[in-house]
Amino acid sequence: MEENKWQEKFEDWIRENGPSLTMFIYKQVRNKELAEDLYQEVLISAYLNLEQFEERANFKSWMYKIAINKCRDFWRKQKAAQKFWEEKVYHYDMECSIPEPEDYVITRTSTKEMIDTINELPTIYREPILLYYFKDKSLLEISSAKELPISTVKTRMRRARNQLKEKTLLMEIAAN
Repeated sequence: MEENKWQEKFEDWIRENGPSLTMFIYKQVRNKELAEDLYQEVLISAYLNLEQFEERANFKSWMYKIAINKCRDFWRKQKAAQKFWEEKVYHYDMECSIPEPEDYVITRTSTKEMIDTINELPTIYREPILLYYFKDKSLLEISSAKELPISTVKTRMRRARNQLKEKTLLMEIAAN
């Protein structure tokens, strides 16, 4: 009965405040489609965690806090993806022109080395990296798919990145 009460309150709040929450998210990310996607993630996260809501807290504040955290997660993911590519952890050339033979060999070699480096990681570190960067899965999706706490997924991602940085640095030193 208690769970049903919270579901009804949740639905009522969404009907009443959903558009303003969507507008709030839009103001944070400045992209309509992205704001709608993040809004859906906020609703899912809030619904799945209704039992953790403390009645003494303000429901609106709780929902907006989830929204802010989802926006921050998005920004972190964007920043991490950008940093990932800038650090040349995986090199992929998007040029449409036909490369010179020397450039082709160098690119192919560095791409193969990076794939080999990623494949050298232990499975527990390799899987989250591949899912996050190459399958565009969120940390929450990886957590659900692997039936792991999100903190464990974050830790494994951090450790994998650190190992890739070390291996990439060693490869650069060996090349020089």
